[in-house]
Amino acid sequence: MKKNMNISIKSKEDIDKMKKAGKLAADVLEMITPFVKPGISTGELDSICFKYITEEQKAIPGNVGYNGFEKTICSSLNNVICHGIPDNQKIIKNGDILNIDVTVIKDGWYGDTSKMFLVGKCQPHNERLVKITQECLYKAIEIIKPGIQLGDIGNAIQKHAEKNYYSVVEEYCGHGIGSVYHEEPQILHYGTPRTGIELKEGMCFTVEPMINQGSKHTKVLSDGWTVETKDGRNSAQWEHTLAVTSSGVEVLTKRSEESL
Repeated sequence: MKKNMNISIKSKEDIDKMKKAGKLAADVLEMITPFVKPGISTGELDSICFKYITEEQKAIPGNVGYNGFEKTICSSLNNVICHGIPDNQKIIKNGDILNIDVTVIKDGWYGDTSKMFLVGKCQPHNERLVKITQECLYKAIEIIKPGIQLGDIGNAIQKHAEKNYYSVVEEYCGHGIGSVYHEEPQILHYGTPRTGIELKEGMCFTVEPMINQGSKHTKVLSDGWTVETKDGRNSAQWEHTLAVTSSGVEVLTKRSEESL
């Protein structure tokens, strides 16, 4: 992590614009939910999301063209940790777990979020992984307010994951966000309490824990994007875009099913 970071503080007006982008990103995940069922391909899911963002929302899919990525969503199945590339040949099966990660740009501002989907009837151990990973995200959100430090966020996630006999992916992390997709600071999902940068009102960033059933070790496939668990065990991830307020935090990508 760089020592001298230039972290942008967003104004109330900036955050209002981010809220619009965040709401659109959340709406994409709500829209796609009924389509996530056995027999559909991840490529089809991607096409539906692209059409919805560009035609219904009149917005821009933030992932398309980002560092050469060609798709609207990242679709990460089972042992894929993150950055899975949608593909018309990749058919979703009963019992799969799937992460859909989407970013929407509206009026130059970004909203970035992801959700886990349990496809059909899932094994209890996979249901548990998905549930605990979401709890890891929520435990981080619960403590965010001015004055806490980045290490506190990472520690809250790590403690809950490890208490439940899971491991935390260390190579990939959350990030500052605003009118730039990825900016400082990096938000690690592990850490030591009372270490790292202190949070201030107006900071905006994502928290997106990636939690593995087995070891924390990862491997990148030859496509240069897809990240899998090294041991082939399953992984889960949930993500929200957040704004630090004067007294706590606002979840800019909250879905209607959530009581945050």
